[in-house]
Amino acid sequence: MRLPSPPTGIAGHGLAMLLAGTFAAACTTAAAAEPDALRLAKAAVAAADNQGQAFAVVDKKNARVFVFDGSGKLRGDSPVLLGLAHGDDSVPGIGERKMSEIRPDERTTPAGRFASEPGRNLQGEDIVWIDYDAAVSMHRVRATNKAERRLERLATPTVADNRISYGCINVPAGFYDTHIRPVLGGRKGVVYVLPETAPMQARFGFMGAG
Repeated sequence: MRLPSPPTGIAGHGLAMLLAGTFAAACTTAAAAEPDALRLAKAAVAAADNQGQAFAVVDKKNARVFVFDGSGKLRGDSPVLLGLAHGDDSVPGIGERKMSEIRPDERTTPAGRFASEPGRNLQGEDIVWIDYDAAVSMHRVRATNKAERRLERLATPTVADNRISYGCINVPAGFYDTHIRPVLGGRKGVVYVLPETAPMQARFGFMGAG
């Protein structure tokens, strides 16, 4: 945006100041309106935190995943299903417990920076491990339990019903095969999961104090 040349004199100086202030306010508003996931992606690449690796950013508040290549170019985004319980930390030792022993309030998707790597679950399906010790992964959505209506939840425009999993990040099968598997399913990468109970700076030091 280029500011027009102001008229001369005191009135002109006042107009220039007003226009400059309006421009600065517009820029500030635009920066604030940028999605948290994109702001984090830019900061991660600028700080080389992703070490040149492809990465994904999971925005829990908006129940959405964003996939980027190593240079920070956005490759695609999609709605996801997340842990039933709100919170940003996994219960200690939860990865060693049977699913039937995990209470609803313990089914959280942890926030933070995770070194991801491809793997397989007990059924032999290819997945992307996010936190192996906590048994948290990113995988295709499974619709085996019809009562949970996982496919329907992904299809609704609201994020209110996207909390259903035990902590894993459920991705539509088509998006997983098109974007997750080619980018993160064959090599190590990074997955950033944005917190929902604290500022991003609390989990990602490279975001600065802003």
